[in-house]
Amino acid sequence: MAISRQRFGRSCGAVALVLAAALAAQGDEGMWLFNAPPKEVLRKNYDFEPSGAWLEHLQRSSVRVNAGGSGSFVSSAGLVLTNHHVGADAIQKLSTPENDYMARGFYARTRAEELPCADQELNVLVNVEDVTARIEAAVKPGASLAEAEKARRAAMNTIEQESLEKTGLRSDVITLYRGGLYQLYQYKKYTDVRLVFAPEESVAFFGGDPDNFEYPRYDLDICFFRAYEHGQPAKIEHYLKWCRAGAGDGELVFVSGHPGRTDRLDTLAHLEYHRDRSLPDMLRLIFRREVLLRSYGERSAENARRAQKDLFNLQNARKALVGRLAGLQDPAVMARKRAEEESLGREEAGHPGAKDFQSACAAVAAALQTLRKIEKDLMLLEQEQAFRCQLFTIARTLVRLAAEQAKPNAERLREYRQSNLESLRQMLFSPAPIYEDLEAVKLADALSYYMERAGAGDALVCKVLEGKSPVERAAGLVRGTKLRDVAVRRKLAEGGLAALDASRDPMILLARQVDGPARQVRRVFEEQVEEPLRQAYAKIAKIRFAARGSAAYPDATFTLRLAFGVVRGYTTEFGQPEPPWTTLAGAYRHAADHHNQEPFALPRRWLDGKDRLAGRTPLNFVSTADIIGGNSGSPVVDRQGRFVGIIFDGNLESLVWDYVFSAQRGRATAVHAAAIEEALRKLYDAAPLADELGR
Repeated sequence: MAISRQRFGRSCGAVALVLAAALAAQGDEGMWLFNAPPKEVLRKNYDFEPSGAWLEHLQRSSVRVNAGGSGSFVSSAGLVLTNHHVGADAIQKLSTPENDYMARGFYARTRAEELPCADQELNVLVNVEDVTARIEAAVKPGASLAEAEKARRAAMNTIEQESLEKTGLRSDVITLYRGGLYQLYQYKKYTDVRLVFAPEESVAFFGGDPDNFEYPRYDLDICFFRAYEHGQPAKIEHYLKWCRAGAGDGELVFVSGHPGRTDRLDTLAHLEYHRDRSLPDMLRLIFRREVLLRSYGERSAENARRAQKDLFNLQNARKALVGRLAGLQDPAVMARKRAEEESLGREEAGHPGAKDFQSACAAVAAALQTLRKIEKDLMLLEQEQAFRCQLFTIARTLVRLAAEQAKPNAERLREYRQSNLESLRQMLFSPAPIYEDLEAVKLADALSYYMERAGAGDALVCKVLEGKSPVERAAGLVRGTKLRDVAVRRKLAEGGLAALDASRDPMILLARQVDGPARQVRRVFEEQVEEPLRQAYAKIAKIRFAARGSAAYPDATFTLRLAFGVVRGYTTEFGQPEPPWTTLAGAYRHAADHHNQEPFALPRRWLDGKDRLAGRTPLNFVSTADIIGGNSGSPVVDRQGRFVGIIFDGNLESLVWDYVFSAQRGRATAVHAAAIEEALRKLYDAAPLADELGR
């Protein structure tokens, strides 16, 4: 379903009117919409203007991975390249104690050997339509916050269902500028996804936690999947050509990926909330769970394997949040935000609706005050931190699926809308292994955390624990539930409300017990926090448009964005120059400097094959491209749209990019195309895979 250039232009006409005069942000800043690219700054600063065909090709070559990352098609036969750490969830689910593909790596020498992934989903954006007018028209003048939230949700659910029925494409209404614009994104979806290649985790995440978010880096953070349709490799029209030479120092590059979330449009009050409340609270919880999983993993090698992916996620989140918090604790960052608000207030003073600016900022502050009152219950109950384990998530999904399917689509919770049910069921009925002992450990700690935060005398805490300790209650729940069996889940889902009401499964009973209070706090959040924030930020966005006659890119929403920058080293705050790239030889030196001890131990394959490699081959490189979490796996391309690398990280100085961008020392880090090909051919005996790249 190729998009004609005419259709590409028409589908977002309303957006084009709003963003027609869009100007570049500072330096190489920006996570730009593909239907509103920064052509002016690229033409002015780099003498380059991407054509409609160039943009469409890159858009259709880019892939969103449901595990929370990005990727790209790199052959006409459905070959997808992403990061090892993005694919690690699928790789670990395919692993067993006998075949630990995380530790040993994996390569399918034939198509028949490619391993089907249990619940992997890939999305490719094929069309975008502006639906702002329809969403805004659904909210009647004078509507209460509760009425506005309900009407907006109904309109979004309905638009998505209509789109799904008309096109068969995955259809998501995306909120941009926190409510300033709404766009319908239509995706081609692939659910038959198979693992083709993965290196050993020890080289994919070489340097481990100590090197994470650092630079120089020496990681081969890649893996390959293949998308299938009707049992055959998907036939792909748009895929990236391969450029082994990569990009030179100072060369313009582009990143096409799916950044997860940024808060750059937040008001000063909102950033203060992140600094003082949300980030410290989340960090305390992450520290706690990291210790828990470390302790569990140290009991045996098999325990370590089972906990490996969860532990990596916690360590990665901990280091990222520490960096973000440090950024918000920097007075210069907050002063910059304060100055931006004051400047905007002065600029919009002479425009219609100027009085709305201060009232909108006040509305944000008021909504955050409400959030402070409910944040504990929201986090514990609705966000499941009091019951954090896979089996409880399955139980809640079954309970809510039955309840929500009994309602008209327009009235359902967003995650249970008709257009999302196929993806939801794929996850719900995944045959991936669930480890009983790990589930019991995680649930016991979650229940203990619940008791600490809510209080041992809390009425719901007492009902949940049933007079038992958290450890005893968790063990009973995990031993007693039958939800590890996919057939049991299917039967409950097919039975609907009657089956859930009749079930005596202890995990189902727990999910039903807490569902009412969880829904209640969610309702307060959606109506008294989320909706007023949406309305306030929509006003602020419109004031920005009116006052400045142009608009910046919207905050990240895990949707496809285009970033750009140049390959460039930097000088650290201590005056240490860092080069634009590292080499394969440098990886061996880095290992030797740490006596080849974990996490700086290269795999045996690499030690034995050192003499076969060209040591000067670039391994990792940095650029000024604007990225954030979710960009992991994003392709880096040159002016010709050729693949030159794959994003896998940023340096420590980039972590504050969640809130403000600065290319002074912040950098995006990528694996170089040459290193990928060199390793495939000379270490992994994977010449057929290397030959397929870009073909």
